[in-house]
Amino acid sequence: MTNIHTVWSTGRPLSCILLVAVFQAISGQIRYSIPEELQKGSFVGEITKDLGIDLKQLSRGAVQIITEGKIQYFALNFQNGHLYINERVDREEICRRLLTCLIKLEILVQEQLKIYTAEIEIEDINDNAPAFQVEMLQLNIPESSTTGSRFLLPDAQDPDLGVNSLQSYQINPNRHFSLDVQMTASGTKYAELVLKESMDREEEAFHDLILTASDGGIPVKSATVHIKVIVEDANDNVPVFSQSVYKVTVEENLPIDSLLITINATDLDEGINSEITYTFRQISEKASKIFQLDSKTGEVILRQPMDFEQCTVYEMEVQARDGRGLSGRANILLAVTDVNDNTPEIAVTSLTNVVSEDSPVGIAIALVKVVDRDSGEDGEVICSILGNPPFHLQKTFDNYYSLILNKALDREETSDYNVTITATDKGTPPLSTIAIIPLKILDKNDNPPAFKEKSYISSVSENTPAGTSIIKLKANDPDWEENSRIIYSIIEGKMNGSLLSSFLSINSETGVVYALCSFDYEQIQKFHFWVKAQDGGSPPLSSNVSVTLFILDQNDNAPQILYPSPPTDGSTGIELAPRSSEPGYLVTKVVAVDADSGQNAWLSYQLTKATEPGLFTLGLHTGEIRTARFLLEKDVLKQSLVVLVKDNGQPTLSASVTVTVLLADSIPDILTDLSSISAPIDPPSDLTFYLVVAVAFVSCIFLTFLLVLLAIKVYRWRSSQLCHNGSVNLSGVPVSQFVGIDGVRAFLQSYCHEVSLTSGSRRSQILFPIGSCTNTLTSQQAPSKPDPLLVTGDSNNFKEDASDSQLNYGQVHYSIPEEVQKGSFVGNIAEDLGLSSQELSASRFRIISEGMLQYFILNFKNGHLYVSEKIDRDELCGWEEKCILSLEILVEDIVRIFTVEIEITDINDNAPTFAQERLELRISETANVGTHFPLQEAQDADSGNNSLQNYHLSSSKYFSLKLQRRSDRDEYPELVLVKSLDREEEAVHFLILTATDGGHPVKSGTVQICIVVLDANDNAPVFSQPAYQVSILESVPIGYLLVTVNATDGDEGINAEVIYSFLKIKEKTAQPFQINSRSGEITTTGKLDYEEITLHEIDVQAKDNGGLSDRAKVLIKVIDINDNIPKITVTTIFNSISEGSSLGTVVALLNIQDRDMGENGEVICSIPTTLPFHLQKSFDDYYHLVTDRLLDREDVQNYSITITATDKGSPPLSASAMLFLEISDVNDNAPIFRIDGVRAFLQSYCHEVSLTSGSRRSQIFFPIGSCTNTLTPQQAPRKPDPLLITGDSNNCKEDTAVNEVKQSVEYEESALYGIEIPGTNVR
Repeated sequence: MTNIHTVWSTGRPLSCILLVAVFQAISGQIRYSIPEELQKGSFVGEITKDLGIDLKQLSRGAVQIITEGKIQYFALNFQNGHLYINERVDREEICRRLLTCLIKLEILVQEQLKIYTAEIEIEDINDNAPAFQVEMLQLNIPESSTTGSRFLLPDAQDPDLGVNSLQSYQINPNRHFSLDVQMTASGTKYAELVLKESMDREEEAFHDLILTASDGGIPVKSATVHIKVIVEDANDNVPVFSQSVYKVTVEENLPIDSLLITINATDLDEGINSEITYTFRQISEKASKIFQLDSKTGEVILRQPMDFEQCTVYEMEVQARDGRGLSGRANILLAVTDVNDNTPEIAVTSLTNVVSEDSPVGIAIALVKVVDRDSGEDGEVICSILGNPPFHLQKTFDNYYSLILNKALDREETSDYNVTITATDKGTPPLSTIAIIPLKILDKNDNPPAFKEKSYISSVSENTPAGTSIIKLKANDPDWEENSRIIYSIIEGKMNGSLLSSFLSINSETGVVYALCSFDYEQIQKFHFWVKAQDGGSPPLSSNVSVTLFILDQNDNAPQILYPSPPTDGSTGIELAPRSSEPGYLVTKVVAVDADSGQNAWLSYQLTKATEPGLFTLGLHTGEIRTARFLLEKDVLKQSLVVLVKDNGQPTLSASVTVTVLLADSIPDILTDLSSISAPIDPPSDLTFYLVVAVAFVSCIFLTFLLVLLAIKVYRWRSSQLCHNGSVNLSGVPVSQFVGIDGVRAFLQSYCHEVSLTSGSRRSQILFPIGSCTNTLTSQQAPSKPDPLLVTGDSNNFKEDASDSQLNYGQVHYSIPEEVQKGSFVGNIAEDLGLSSQELSASRFRIISEGMLQYFILNFKNGHLYVSEKIDRDELCGWEEKCILSLEILVEDIVRIFTVEIEITDINDNAPTFAQERLELRISETANVGTHFPLQEAQDADSGNNSLQNYHLSSSKYFSLKLQRRSDRDEYPELVLVKSLDREEEAVHFLILTATDGGHPVKSGTVQICIVVLDANDNAPVFSQPAYQVSILESVPIGYLLVTVNATDGDEGINAEVIYSFLKIKEKTAQPFQINSRSGEITTTGKLDYEEITLHEIDVQAKDNGGLSDRAKVLIKVIDINDNIPKITVTTIFNSISEGSSLGTVVALLNIQDRDMGENGEVICSIPTTLPFHLQKSFDDYYHLVTDRLLDREDVQNYSITITATDKGSPPLSASAMLFLEISDVNDNAPIFRIDGVRAFLQSYCHEVSLTSGSRRSQIFFPIGSCTNTLTPQQAPRKPDPLLITGDSNNCKEDTAVNEVKQSVEYEESALYGIEIPGTNVR
């Protein structure tokens, strides 16, 4: 495809050129120089004169100015031959950074067939001031940056060249920074900011600088950029507390979550370096649970209640630590004021919890200790007893009170007392507490049993089985336990000649009277006996009561018929009734009796069977048998009547008899019939047998029950007698040396108590009510193994000593070292308290102090106090100067209290220890020499000289150890920096801190200190090479990795993170490239074109997060490939050529270019060899198309010429252009006239023209030689001819004569017009 350059023509368009001569192109060249930015129309040069072109020729001929590009910067005045500026010329826009800016013009003079080349050099003027890409630049520079550190500044851009370009940089004067201008290998200047004096952010946090870039033009032009230097903080300031000691006083009843105090530390640094974290540096374990320190706000919050009585002052050391490890410390002294928040405490040490009701007035019942842990009036206590019990409190000494009996006791009135002791302090408001002492009154047998009734009357039914409960007697004894245990018995007597005990028995415990046999009312109607109630006291007391027992009748006897008496021979009784008897005649009377009494003996008679029913009647209660009607002849002689006799008992018992009544008028008749009457015989019954067997079986069971019950009673009675009469034998029991009693049983004479003691008990007390006691055990009760219970006290002294006692007080002091072995001797308490061994063994000793018993044990045999458990002074007393354990020993029998103080002295049994085995400190490498770093303190549980005394640090050239002293004279270690650190030189330091005490031998503890040097941004990134060169083909795809730049930073962490960016890059260069800010990879983002830019020069910057940077240059050389096809430009072409043209005639002027380089840009041009033309190279890239054979229009009227341009690349690329050439005719053939259709007749030539019907503006062109415009007379039309012949016969130079149709042509009117145009050939 052909690309035609823009052509300006000064002549009229040529339709046909008759070439009459063969010519050769002649070239010429001239050069002008003009400054840029001239106004439009400015004179450039007199080009016609300089090129030797005649103005007349210029005005007659056609001239073309051929330039590349769309903008035509110059125009030729054809009147005077001057070259003028046609458009604004901007050198920077046209040539950018090229040193020489040339615009080439090709001037073609067609008439002369000459091409002239004009070069116009555009000179630079100072029309551009330097410019920065940003108006303001912010630089973040750490205050720890060392002197001499460099910071890259932005480059100014000045498109001008030479002296007009950027020449210098300046910065406003300041004491911290200077400017250093460097030059790259390509000659580009860039500026670096150099730190000449160390900065202090706390002194000046910002620096405002003005960077000025100036060129060398006249006048000088400049640009400025505002550089704001922000001084980044380095951790060079330790947190400082507002006070070295914070003192606060609070009440102990402050509620939970209350704010106690807010500590505040300030750090002049900023950011993470000023972020302060508060922690407790030294605090006791107990205080750490009570107080909480907010790590962010410094607020000390109460988390658990405080107790003035446990601790009055809390001393805590707090630490403020910034984000980089520097710290400050302060002390908090928190004083707790007392409030009346403790109720009095009542500790009751009972001498006995039982009191005999016959105890004398004035006896001490209990020992009471009243303590109020508050101080002042809040701790003063008033004690009293609620109610009006027979006791009162008597103060003995200090806080001890005795509970004294002030009137006689009567257990029967009040068996026990809950003595309520109230202790009230004098605080505001007053607090009080109560303690209840339960006292049981021991009974004396001073009351006999008493029955509820003076006499008892009871009844029992007869026939009651043996063992039936008859009556329960109840006697009451107001005494207690054994004294109130009642035994019932029946006083022996006789009844009907038999002993009363054969009829009755009584349960000795319940008083229930039982029948020993079945009673028969018919034999005995009542019993009268006495019952005795005897208690279990000693001596026993008893009382009697009269008991009357009535036997109640039971229906146990059936009626007995006396008449008629039952016959012994089985016959029935016979009665006579004359036939003449009237109704109501008494025939006979049935007589019956019942052995029972009462209604059980009420009898009724009933006729149950009769031979002639209705003949006789029977009296219900009389038993009289009478006739009920007159006797008839038909009545049977022998009448049998069955009479049933019933009693009125429950159940009803009965008897029956059969009465035979004979009806006869005379006695002989009766006698005759008597021999034939016989009584029926009833079969015998088995009921009686079974009843007898059942009664015998029940009686046997009852007797067995009575025997078993009697055996149990006898066993219990013997057991009680054994306990009652037994004694305790101490002679066979090994004497124990220990107070503690575990898992034993104690048996005393009067009472038998089973006591369970917990295993391991050492404070258990066993209290026994004591009467008159002995100290021997019966042989069968002797223990099989040594008894751990040591029974102390004399049975004869219990009452007397207690009644006459007065409370005494004593004190003794001992001192022992800690960690002594178990069983070590402490002191002889008996001797030191003035007690003999006899008094010691006879008295009842008790250690009543709480919590101390497990450490010491008392041997009652020799009065020595021994160590029973390991004693650790540090565990008991911590760091208290004196460690004293107090024991209170109560001698109950002589009512004396002794205080034993045992001082525990310290031994060097603990080495100093650190809370951690390894301590890590993070110190910035910018830390100033002399900076202090607090170290972890060692702890030594010992006290005095045995405690922590000194610290030592392993050798180091960077650090030393300094001991600081607090107000309490404690020393703590601090690490002091004596030499600046360099992380890049040594990143980690290891030290050993040793803490030693003052004991013999000396003990020590160590902690390893690991010092991690934190990085400061003191190293700028450094590229691995100052310049990176790479050559690539221009055909590389988008995304292709060209080169990877690499810069390293000696710092670490965020300071070593390098960000890559293009620092300076031309606009065209920036388009096809990008750089990965993290990896430094430079890749393509667009297509490369060698023909546009062969070398890309890029400045790359590597910048760390601290603002330090380095720069490098990247040179990307583009290698040409054959990617451009040749371009054929037809500069001049003659559309027609005469067929008579000579050989070598120029047909066209061609410009053939290939933008590639080397062989890729070398072009071979050709046309088909069959054509009568060939290409002839003129100069540079210009070719002439010339004829090489004669042309004959009659053979070929036109030619299509294909021009092919092929480069020498691999693979070769080619382009083609098509030229169309018309062969113009010359008069080398005689005229031949042809008449077809519509014809026009010419004299010299005959042209046949076809006109469309209706045409009005059609033009007919005729070649004109010597022409006329007249028609021959014979051809004149009859009406006006629509053809107007125009053209001047005298003007034979015109190419054509134009015959214009002036009138519409109608075919129907005239199909043929004849026009005669005379003409001659011009030779």
